[in-house]
Amino acid sequence: MKKWFKNNRNKEEFDKKDGQKVLLKSYDYKKTFYYNQKNNIRFSLTFVSTLIDQNVLHQTVLPHLQENEFTSLDDIKKIIPISDMEISDDPSIIEQKLFNGYVMLTIEPDEKRFAFISTPKLLVRNLAQPEVEFSVIGPKEAFVESIDQNLNLIRKRVPVKELVIESLSVGNISKTKIAILHIDGITDPQNVNTVRQRIQEIEYDQITDSSYIVQLIADNVHSPFPQMLDTERPDRIAAILAEGKVAVVVDGSPHVLIAPTTIVEFFNAFEDYNLLWHSASFFRMLRLFSVAFSILVTPVYVAALTYHYELIPKDLLTTLISSRRVVPLPPILEALLLELVIELLREAGARLPTKVGQTIGIVGGIVIGTASVEAGLTSNILLIMVALSALASFTTPVYKIGVSIRLLRFPFLFFAELWGLVGIVFCFCILLTHLIRLDSLGRPFLEPLYPPRVADLKDALIRLPFDKQRMRPEYLRTEQPIRFGKKKAKVKKDIDE
Repeated sequence: MKKWFKNNRNKEEFDKKDGQKVLLKSYDYKKTFYYNQKNNIRFSLTFVSTLIDQNVLHQTVLPHLQENEFTSLDDIKKIIPISDMEISDDPSIIEQKLFNGYVMLTIEPDEKRFAFISTPKLLVRNLAQPEVEFSVIGPKEAFVESIDQNLNLIRKRVPVKELVIESLSVGNISKTKIAILHIDGITDPQNVNTVRQRIQEIEYDQITDSSYIVQLIADNVHSPFPQMLDTERPDRIAAILAEGKVAVVVDGSPHVLIAPTTIVEFFNAFEDYNLLWHSASFFRMLRLFSVAFSILVTPVYVAALTYHYELIPKDLLTTLISSRRVVPLPPILEALLLELVIELLREAGARLPTKVGQTIGIVGGIVIGTASVEAGLTSNILLIMVALSALASFTTPVYKIGVSIRLLRFPFLFFAELWGLVGIVFCFCILLTHLIRLDSLGRPFLEPLYPPRVADLKDALIRLPFDKQRMRPEYLRTEQPIRFGKKKAKVKKDIDE
């Protein structure tokens, strides 16, 4: 055994590499040697024990190698009942295969080639309900951290051969698996090529979540707005693939990316499609109003009390004067104090365990708000406004756009303090200019509002009935713009008529 160990050139070359010297320091790096008595062949198995399934190795692989006759690696495929097996003579892929759950097999007569047998240990959590995009009506499945499990959930909902899945590896250290999904014949190839090119050009050592991909391939990395939509719902991914978009699945992340996207999609919940179109349209308009209210209500308060108190009605002015009679702080400091307290409570509630976080958020808000009014640090009217503003910001169905909305209030506050309502309008013009210039994979981020596309408004600010949505979005430039024909189901008369 020792003599063959020394004479195995491939193994000596394998061990002399710098990477293998490092591997030898790891306790889970194993090399075992065996002997087949039927044809007098010695063979070795090399693997990382923490990445392979030991039961598959000892119950499926080893018994066949020790009890069946074989003379070369080509015979191994016939005797081992594992379909995922690869034979190669390239030593450079050894490290990649070992750390993807493969067992490397070498035999004495075939010293210059290696057989890689797939025996990965799959540790995945069970399917659960969506936590961020929870819906009362509709499917209750959510993505998990396993890329294969996520692709399975998507394949079940899009069971067509045109669904193309391209695999990439990103990260100099993490070697994270990434899958790019699109439907051939519908999705614009330019969008697919753009996503593929940007992911291939990523130069980063560690990719642990899909959020890294968003920040690395975005059109404008300095923008406070996310330029790719992420979702944890398989049904939403199936819908956007049929619409002509591209999906990006990242191994280790329970969120799948959608590109290109527009700003109106961040305010549309997927549950809208499970409701009647009247209700869905109302809730969409309510969310947009809530976002505008959340951003502007505190700056307008500061601007009115600082520069434009003559615009306040007399009855309301009397109430404001009585509520601010004992407040020593100017409106801007009063507003900043309450806004920062609200953000502090949010962050504390998010970082603490669930039960404790809920208690801190509710009790802390009541206690601090009541104490600040009684101490004369803030007025009760502003406290109500800030509380309503915080409540309105929670109506956004996508968490990342909600964070952006929370940040936007502070620039509006500063401009309101500087120039009053003129400052608010000026800040709004800056924001609108930024949104007009912003792109998502080269597509306009403000579509269908700018450039104006009337046809795409049918599923933007409002949602029209499904029979009115025959065409796919124009900005996607799909190869098949028509979704279905004009033929409608016939309405049969009642049998008593």
